[in-house]
Amino acid sequence: MTTLCAPLLMLAQATENVAASHPAPVPNGPLQVVVELAYLLGAGLFILSLHWMGDPKSARRGVYAGVFGMAIAVLATWAKPDVTRHWWVLVPIALAVGPGVWLSHVPLTAVPQRTALSHAFGGLAAGLVGTAKFLYWFHHDPGELTRFRMGAIVFEVLLGFLTFTGSLIAAAKLQEVKWLPQRPWVYKGQHFVNLVAFGAAVVLGLALIINPSYQHSPWVFAALVFLAFNFGWMLVMPIGGADMPTVIAILNAYAGLAAVAMGFVLDNKLLITAGALDGSSGLILSIIMCKAMNRSFTNVLFGAFGQVQAAAPGGEQKQYKPEAPEDAAQVMAQASLVVIVPGYGMAVAQAQHKVRELYDQLKKRGVTVKFAIHPVAGRMPGHMNVLLAEAEVPYTDLVEMDEINGEMPQTDVCLVLGANDVVNPAARSDKSSPIYGMPILDADKAQNVIVIKRGKGTGYSGVENALFYTDNCRMLYGDAQPMAGEIIQHLKAMG
Repeated sequence: MTTLCAPLLMLAQATENVAASHPAPVPNGPLQVVVELAYLLGAGLFILSLHWMGDPKSARRGVYAGVFGMAIAVLATWAKPDVTRHWWVLVPIALAVGPGVWLSHVPLTAVPQRTALSHAFGGLAAGLVGTAKFLYWFHHDPGELTRFRMGAIVFEVLLGFLTFTGSLIAAAKLQEVKWLPQRPWVYKGQHFVNLVAFGAAVVLGLALIINPSYQHSPWVFAALVFLAFNFGWMLVMPIGGADMPTVIAILNAYAGLAAVAMGFVLDNKLLITAGALDGSSGLILSIIMCKAMNRSFTNVLFGAFGQVQAAAPGGEQKQYKPEAPEDAAQVMAQASLVVIVPGYGMAVAQAQHKVRELYDQLKKRGVTVKFAIHPVAGRMPGHMNVLLAEAEVPYTDLVEMDEINGEMPQTDVCLVLGANDVVNPAARSDKSSPIYGMPILDADKAQNVIVIKRGKGTGYSGVENALFYTDNCRMLYGDAQPMAGEIIQHLKAMG
């Protein structure tokens, strides 16, 4: 819902801006009633969408409900009696179709980046609507620029433009753009600068609220917009790439709150409802991800997660224990319980269909196979669930972290596919590690651990994984898809 809502909200925001930017004719009573009923229906569909998307079996239904709800919202806004310039409604819809179709076809590995871009569009729409309303009322109808509306506009503009620039930076970091550092970008006096900028924004906002019609208010407003644009990169650049998934969830909440403010500015109840749903769902997602990564909001927003100290020279040189595909196949064929841990490496290799084939081969041999799902495996909650659902892996065999950890000591083989940080036992024992305290999958407690990994690099957080050096762990180097294919061929050869 959070990914879906942001770009679709932009359409409703654009049409509502057209509706509210011109003097309203004599209201059409029956038509206005129909519009309000349509808004009520749209709000109901949004709520049902969130409810259905909480279960994989009904998630598709939830997506359709959200799409239909937003379509109803846009059409109902278009049908309002005060909408007179219909070509101005068609323009944003036409402009949104191309990017929307393109964003819908990005690979599943790029879902976090796409989500960030969706939030950027929603935030930009909110900021532009707030700016347009302020300028229109200031120059043409100052009486409409009440202190309450001015307060909503200030809130809308600050959060909207902040979300826009912050989401662009987050998307670029998730995409691993070369010119943007993945490690936290910090400088001396950074917190002081942020505090001064925030204080200046508060002063400018209060000045506008106290006297919205002051002759120099447009210049004060321009300064506020300038600060809002800068807040985005100022808050996101100091955060490492490892925390970007949590950051975009928080930015989603900001975009929703901006939509709520916009709803008050435009006197649109549906925008208030949709924004509140979007903002609250983003906040809940942030809480889930922070809990899964053992992070706090303040730590995410102002910390430097992922800055790893280099190992001291002369220390013990640890060695991985390599494994051959035929040996891995032999061990899994003789197992009673195999737990597969999917990670981002599986997503990058697009290996979900090969994993399903491996699942089928083991099931044919009477092996019990389960998938252990970490909340942030694949960078976002539900990412692995979507990939495995695409390969038609049964939902009943997808087991969440808290449940599967109790079965790990009885697991004969734990197959780790491109996962790293989420199975690192250092999170339990090494207090010096940046990931200490992070809930993990207890893969190291299995009888045998087989890790398919592309290379010897560290995980997304930059932390060396202690699991790879344990006595019960063996390493298979290569992309998840061909490695899984080789294991499958050896299983078939066994008859």
